[in-house]
Amino acid sequence: MRPMPTDLAHCLEARQSAYRQLATRPCTSLRRELIRLSTTGLFHPYWEGRLTTAARSAMYAGRGTGS
Repeated sequence: MRPMPTDLAHCLEARQSAYRQLATRPCTSLRRELIRLSTTGLFHPYWEGRLTTAARSAMYAGRGTGS
């Protein structure tokens, strides 16, 4: 399996953080943030096998696939 892109990993970490905060302090802004982060992670190009812009740039710069 190919490595997870950095932006997706950060998104998933932020989602977990928002979820933990929401469990201790329920509020609308955290719910909205959790929904936004969940959607971003769910529809990330990584899950379709496509390279992200950062991965393409790294590939063309000769730094590997970066995906």
